Amino acid sequence: MTPPRNSSAARDIAHVLHPYTDHKVHQQAGPVVISRGKGIRVWDDQGKEYIEAVAGLWCAALGFDNERLVKAAEAQMRKLPFYHAFTAKSHEPMIDLAEMLIERAPVPMSKVFFGNSGSEANDSAIKMIWYYNNALGRPRKKKIISRLKAYHGITVASGSLTGLPANHKLFDLPLPGFLHVSTPHHYHGAQPGETEEQFATRLAEELDAVIQREGPETVAAFWAEPVMGAGGVIVPPATYFEKIQAVLRKHDVLLVADEVICGFGRTGSYWGCQTMGIEPDILTCAKALSASFLPISAVMINDKVFQGIAEGSHTIGTWGHGFTYSGHPVPAAVAVETLRIYDEIGLLDHVRRVGPYMQKALRARFADHPLVGEVRGVGLIAAIELVEDKAARRNFDPARKVGLRLAKLGEEHGVILRALINDTIAFSPPLIITEAEIDAMLDRTAAALEALAVQLRRESLAVV
Repeated sequence: MTPPRNSSAARDIAHVLHPYTDHKVHQQAGPVVISRGKGIRVWDDQGKEYIEAVAGLWCAALGFDNERLVKAAEAQMRKLPFYHAFTAKSHEPMIDLAEMLIERAPVPMSKVFFGNSGSEANDSAIKMIWYYNNALGRPRKKKIISRLKAYHGITVASGSLTGLPANHKLFDLPLPGFLHVSTPHHYHGAQPGETEEQFATRLAEELDAVIQREGPETVAAFWAEPVMGAGGVIVPPATYFEKIQAVLRKHDVLLVADEVICGFGRTGSYWGCQTMGIEPDILTCAKALSASFLPISAVMINDKVFQGIAEGSHTIGTWGHGFTYSGHPVPAAVAVETLRIYDEIGLLDHVRRVGPYMQKALRARFADHPLVGEVRGVGLIAAIELVEDKAARRNFDPARKVGLRLAKLGEEHGVILRALINDTIAFSPPLIITEAEIDAMLDRTAAALEALAVQLRRESLAVV
């Protein structure tokens, strides 16, 4: 149904180019216009209420209202609404935030660089690594390895790291020098009878073979999310990162941990690195850094990487990288207050209590459902994967858009869901969610899933 003329939805159709949207469909269906939020809920411009099961884009850690963050932004805008970080200029919010991040880092880190999004953070880290190797006299050591189904952003370089087809098709990506190895997903990737540990060994051997094939002198870094997010909420198999890191150390390849989704408590530890036993050389983060109240991201680098950058900048006279809004004082002040709130309310303890509750409840409700192939996750990040054949682990034909249909039915039942590749439905609610709210979220999801099952049964009968 076409939205009424001059409505917000009609004006949106007329003027807005949306990210991650089928624009032919959008011209007819229009948007859901969200007008306000409180706690884990949002309301559209028609007054309909929704539970936000993915915290927006994995990111609204404190939900959709917080007076302390509003006041932090207002106070900083009155005191110093903008200043830059170029040519050794600085300000207190940026200094405070960098210090707080270094103090909280999962491994010893030396310096922090600020950007405005996870994409910018990963893009900046790529440039740092190329610069670092040039400064060390290793101009051939530039290739970067990521994983199929990884998501690291959408700039030209970070989009090349990303391993999802929709981020490459028609964009002429990935660029040369970006390589992708297998997805660490035991459910789909393991051979018959292969244990998680055996699967992890095989993936480490694959990485080792790729590095040796390319030449270790040409491979600079390996990128990894502790838990893969947009690629389907894929939790790595047991011993995976232990074995991967042994390969990287053998070949002097840097490890970059993309904590954009996992950081600040999502997995039940402050960092996903701590949950998965990762010791990165570089760590990127964003999203929950400011509870997503304002755009900000960060790249933490260890001293080895910093010394290389410092040497190169001294030779040239500058490190020629940065953004007008790197370390912008208002987002930085909000991020400082966000980290204080996390500490003061005991957010990590809360996630450690409600995360297992959500994982258990998801499995109890959906693991045996005939349309659900796998329930997976850790902490407050999880997914259910819809399949056509449960025994064969066979997904639906993508043309049927089963995951997107469930997400739309979810909206009808008052829950905003995120449909990912392979008809995977993600759950990543605000970290403040309670057990009762988890139950409500899953009740609404279950109702939507039953509505989908009815649709699919009717379609099957129609085909027969």
